[in-house]
Amino acid sequence: MTKGGTISCITFSHHKGGTGKTTTCLNVAGFLALAGKRVLVVDADPQANATMGLGIYPDSRRRHMYDVFMSVFEGFPDVPITEVITRTEAGVDLAPSNLDLVGVEPSLYMIDDRAGILRDLLEPVRHSYDYILIDTPPSMGQFVVNGLVAADHVVVTIDAGIFALRGIDGLETIFADISEIVGHRVTADLAVLTRWEQSSSIESIPTRTGLSGLLARLLGRGDPHSDVGANAARSAAAEEERRARIEAEVKRRFGRVETVPFSREVYEAQQRGLPIAQYAPESAAGVAYRRIAQGVLAW
Repeated sequence: MTKGGTISCITFSHHKGGTGKTTTCLNVAGFLALAGKRVLVVDADPQANATMGLGIYPDSRRRHMYDVFMSVFEGFPDVPITEVITRTEAGVDLAPSNLDLVGVEPSLYMIDDRAGILRDLLEPVRHSYDYILIDTPPSMGQFVVNGLVAADHVVVTIDAGIFALRGIDGLETIFADISEIVGHRVTADLAVLTRWEQSSSIESIPTRTGLSGLLARLLGRGDPHSDVGANAARSAAAEEERRARIEAEVKRRFGRVETVPFSREVYEAQQRGLPIAQYAPESAAGVAYRRIAQGVLAW
């Protein structure tokens, strides 16, 4: 439930890398900003991909989320999150991260109520934004737990890899453990299937023509490319069946599911430090992320 009825804190999570988690976080943030909303992205990942994805070089800032987290320990400077927030070219505010954040996690285990630290650290800015989006690392550590406990809503991202279904099982285990141990019920409001596209059709498979094909037939060897085409067609059909099976399972386990196709514009936008909303909003992925953001606006 959104606290205060107006502010929504959304955590993007998956313990597996390469699922498009950070990309989804940034691109939803971009479209929310484009809709005139006040948006803060909190980078809770030591890899700082969200920071770089918004055009900020991690070591160019004096203060980071490391300093904010460490301020809860005696002997460290008191650094509220308001002191690290920076404005980005995309119109999205950012609480940046850097590699120093790695050093925070071991210290968190010394605190009894460690699962709620990020939730408390965000309290001073909750009423300054319409949406706070938290990008968590691909792990099962304290930053993931903190992100999930701080969230009003949770978005999980799932790629098309062969371990996708195993990743879903892992997510559900994490959610159940947090609910049991911390007493904070965690459920995913949305699952996003990223880089989701159909395999090549049989019409796109090359066949041997011209002199090469004539010689093959004259020598009685048939068309070796026909075998290649047939094998490729079978592989494409098997891949489509596998993806359909994953999609059906995701829809069974999660209430709302969206798909985002592969789009080179996503990577071009990231290289420029911009969400796709500010770079190529009409691209295939841009249209998909706009649809997702519209759904978020309805929460």
